[in-house]
Amino acid sequence: MFLLQESIQVEAPVVRCFLLSTSIDLVAQTLKLRPVKGKTTGAIVDRDRVVWRGWKFGFPAFHETLITGYSLPSFFQDTMARGYFKHFQHDHHFDFIDGRTSMRDVVRCTFPLGSVGHRFGRMVVVPHIQQLLRSRHLLLKRLAEGDGWREYITEPADLAFAQRATEEASSGS
Repeated sequence: MFLLQESIQVEAPVVRCFLLSTSIDLVAQTLKLRPVKGKTTGAIVDRDRVVWRGWKFGFPAFHETLITGYSLPSFFQDTMARGYFKHFQHDHHFDFIDGRTSMRDVVRCTFPLGSVGHRFGRMVVVPHIQQLLRSRHLLLKRLAEGDGWREYITEPADLAFAQRATEEASSGS
């Protein structure tokens, strides 16, 4: 099994970072895949399912994601339900420390086809995933620290709900 990790510090509220991270439009931008079935717009929440299609490495790509963990604003997890990996699970962690949000991603994946799949994964797919994680973090940081987040978090009621949930969680209610 491969274990990939990437983290970044963001000068923005944790709720904003969390909501940006759950934006299907932003995921589509970084993955270069399009959502075609299940939830295809807006922000994902617990138990949502998204089917992605597109092209990777010159081949048609298919990945069905199920949100298998969700705790606003600190964590969510997506797990491959169907696709080209043998196993794929992605944890998204958010912590608000000293006025900044720490975003940390952990990906666990394995490949089919035994040692051939493992070698292909190590040489081609794992570096690609690591680069996607870095690019995604830099995009989220740029949007969260500027005004770009407003394009993706458009529902004031959603933001207010998320802010209340954060305040309740931090006060121990």
